[in-house]
Amino acid sequence: MSIKVGGYTFEGPYSSTNSLEDRSGVYAILCTTGDANTYSLIDVGESSEVKTRVENHDRAGCWSENCLNTLRCAVYYTPHKQQAGRKEIEQEIRDKYSIPCGER
Repeated sequence: MSIKVGGYTFEGPYSSTNSLEDRSGVYAILCTTGDANTYSLIDVGESSEVKTRVENHDRAGCWSENCLNTLRCAVYYTPHKQQAGRKEIEQEIRDKYSIPCGER
C-alpha cells in the first residue's frame, strides 16, 4: 500500500507504528477525512530513526487536536540521504501544503 505526498511515494498509510521501521526517512502524519481512503496532511518531518521519532514525537498533541477522525502515518525511506537531504524533502512538502502542525 502506498500514497503520494508532494510527488513522493510514501509507504502506508499505517494505523500503527508497528509497521514503521527505525530507518532514515521522511514521515507524513495523515488524518482520515471521513472516507477511509481520503486523507489530510497534519504534519511532516524527517528522522534517522522514523519509528522511534513518531512514537515519541513532541507534536503528537497537535496531531490529535487537528484530527477528528483516525491518525495514520506514512513514510518515505531515504537510505541514501543524510539529514540535509531529508530536510530538503520535508521543506518541499511543507511548501506545497498548508500543514497545521510544525514549522520549518
